[in-house]
Amino acid sequence: MEHTEFNNDLIEFLNASPTPWHAVNTMKTRLDAAGFQQLDEREEWALEQGKGYYAIRNGSSIIAFRTGKNDVVSSGVRMVGAHTDSPCLKVKPTPEIRRKGFFQLGVEVYGGVLLNPWFDRDLSLAGRVTVLDESGKVQDTLVNFRKPVAIIPSLAIHLDREANSNRSVNAQADLPPVVMQVPETDTTAFTDLLREQIASESGLKARKVLGYELSFYDAQGASYVGLREEFLASARLDNLLSCYIGLQALLDTSGDQAALLVCNDHEEVGSMSAEGAQGPFLGSVLERWCGAGKGRAIARSMMISADNAHGVHPNFMDKHDENHGPILNQGPVIKVNHNQRYATNSRSAALYRHISDELGLPHQTFVVRSDMGCGSTIGPLTAGNLGVTTLDIGVPQFAMHSIRELIGTQDGYTLYQVLKEFMQREEVF
Repeated sequence: MEHTEFNNDLIEFLNASPTPWHAVNTMKTRLDAAGFQQLDEREEWALEQGKGYYAIRNGSSIIAFRTGKNDVVSSGVRMVGAHTDSPCLKVKPTPEIRRKGFFQLGVEVYGGVLLNPWFDRDLSLAGRVTVLDESGKVQDTLVNFRKPVAIIPSLAIHLDREANSNRSVNAQADLPPVVMQVPETDTTAFTDLLREQIASESGLKARKVLGYELSFYDAQGASYVGLREEFLASARLDNLLSCYIGLQALLDTSGDQAALLVCNDHEEVGSMSAEGAQGPFLGSVLERWCGAGKGRAIARSMMISADNAHGVHPNFMDKHDENHGPILNQGPVIKVNHNQRYATNSRSAALYRHISDELGLPHQTFVVRSDMGCGSTIGPLTAGNLGVTTLDIGVPQFAMHSIRELIGTQDGYTLYQVLKEFMQREEVF
């Protein structure tokens, strides 16, 4: 895959994946096309060497792997991890709000959302809905309105003279999006609107909506930005970018070595769930794959946790350590924190640098300022759960956790090249 093809395909992936369920479904489609076989956790597995497999949990987390041509216990597994979720606004269970003829939906903030950029954006709505169909069967379906259906209007500066100097956002009062205007006598239920949308999208006629997990998202698609198109802007770059990079690396690797990609849900809220990185999903898959030799396989394995890094902002350069300010389009970023907010150690960092140097590709290092707090990733959680040597790496970006984020067009492709080589490397340790 060449650089331009990579970025064009990335844009398609981002636009097709407004929620974790859509992202996993998009990945499933691509794995199916590449000949990977889906596994059911409820059934026995009969894995063969030299084959590709994947398992999905909750529809929002996925593990895909190649068994390789050698015994996994003696070869170890080359693992890449990412997460499918992004900070957003999720619709509440009973969301209807009617004020002055405006129909609004109550929302709950999911993750560490940068709230101000959500105002005055064209918003659409997508997610998973559980319904009772006409035959009386309970089933899940995906829904995506695909067009602007809501907006959160700002309060005019004439009514808030301190908006530019002292603006705060009340998550309960200020965020319900305006969806439509209705008569004062209106009794429309949000679930009725969902049933209509489901029928129009898939033809599925639901007798009743039993539950949903829906989030608003920026209706503006991913696009190139910059006079010379050296940037790419999109929602959910944290961390669908890493999901895409890991997937492409796995698909394009030789398949000679045992390699695995895990993309977990719920990283943005702590990862403590059945399908999150603190849950048993990855450990369970490895146990069924490696059997009694799981511990020995892990001792020969390495995990690269891929999650974006903070690029140095030209307007806020003092927010970075002066020696550790990653620049967009100058290479992926090895993330270091000696308090174990990142799982990188000198050995795992050395292997990445070695592979990158062999390929003639750039890399950078990030350490947070000593007087600032440090975020975290699935890396330390996975390392702690499995006991696997782990590296935290990421593409540098601007506006992390905004509704629209920004990366350089070079860095994702660079990371893809290194991860592809890592996944087909004969020896890790």
